[in-house]
Amino acid sequence: MKQAILFIIFIAKVNSDNDSGWALVGNPLAAAHPCNDSQDISISYEPGRSPDEENEYSVFLTKKYPAHSIIILRFDSDASISLNDKSFARVSVNPDNSFSIRFFKAHNGLGLTVKGLIPGVIPYLTSVVINSKQYCSKPWVGILDGFIQGYKDTAESPDRKPKKNCGRRQVTHTELIVNGALTKPGDWPWHVALYRIDRSTIKYICGGTLISKNHVLTAAHCVTIRGVPALPETLSVVLGKFNLIGGDTESVEREVHSIVVNDQFDHRRLENDIALLKLKSEAVFNDYIQPACLWYPKAVERLPGTEIFGTVVGWGFENTDALAPQLRKAKMPLVGESTCIKSNPVFYSKLLKNNNKFCAGYRNGTSACNGDSGSAFQVFLPDKTGDDNPDAVGAWYVRGIVSVTLSRVDVAICNPEEYVVFTDVEKYKHWIEKHM
Repeated sequence: MKQAILFIIFIAKVNSDNDSGWALVGNPLAAAHPCNDSQDISISYEPGRSPDEENEYSVFLTKKYPAHSIIILRFDSDASISLNDKSFARVSVNPDNSFSIRFFKAHNGLGLTVKGLIPGVIPYLTSVVINSKQYCSKPWVGILDGFIQGYKDTAESPDRKPKKNCGRRQVTHTELIVNGALTKPGDWPWHVALYRIDRSTIKYICGGTLISKNHVLTAAHCVTIRGVPALPETLSVVLGKFNLIGGDTESVEREVHSIVVNDQFDHRRLENDIALLKLKSEAVFNDYIQPACLWYPKAVERLPGTEIFGTVVGWGFENTDALAPQLRKAKMPLVGESTCIKSNPVFYSKLLKNNNKFCAGYRNGTSACNGDSGSAFQVFLPDKTGDDNPDAVGAWYVRGIVSVTLSRVDVAICNPEEYVVFTDVEKYKHWIEKHM
């Protein structure tokens, strides 16, 4: 159990115009000891600041420092630091990216400001060495991540009642989820296969999700060519499919009437990677063809825990580097933005900068891969809030759409040891409803 305690300090002042005599000034400060083995190091953080400023906090060291003392600080990600008072010490960066603070005068205590160089990522102390002695061998990394809010420009008051007409299996059989485990027909009746028709050949290109009798949700990069929507007649949608090639008795093919790609889709950066396909004829719902539900802002309140787990299904590449012959599934956790970016700052910071995507995965081989693009990151919500029974009754909600991941060094296919980036469906709920 972590011994560090996060607490809130309220800043107040006497207000002569207020009968109570007290009023809050600014935001409350969050304060804590970032090293579980030291009470001499503390931090303070002001929640609610702008997205460009919310990865900044203050550090205080309470010891007495003789002249010529040296403090070496290390962080878990790129940072800049500045001394609150430059009259007794100076700071410099070392070749290993650690920081040295050298005292040219004796002083009691030290205060400094730490700021992350990557937007949305807070750099955490991992080492504090004072005059060759370690004072932070048990750092509390991630202590402030819950305060990061990013940009939020929309809000809604949703209907919290469980939806009864979507996201519900009609077939009851199932199997345990193992690294890319097989499913059974009817387990994921909203998952569809997208094919591209080229002259006399038809090729599987992506997955998608049926969200109404007429509409399929998928990734924009699946249905565009260099950012331009493909011709509807070159695409085919197969509902209720289980076997990638033949062998299905319950699958139904539908032609595409129109393709709606998000106006802000950038095919080079895969920003706003979302599209809707309108079918020429309605889907007929049965045991093997059903619509999924769409995630909404307050859906997380119905989950039994604080961590969000989603399931991705598809015919994506297996360990053999070939498409799976039958529909497979993999369960993975949604990962915090800072954790994702820290795993590969150059790649993930660019993809996540507009706050319309999220990361998920384990970095252990359980991942979405080539062929899974456009498929849903779907989360099970129990009808009864907080119900963690394995047999709980509920529905599946589309939380995200498989968009992109890092490729392997040796070949141009996905690297299952890296996180997957998903388009955040919650951020596009109004766009989806507008075009349905």
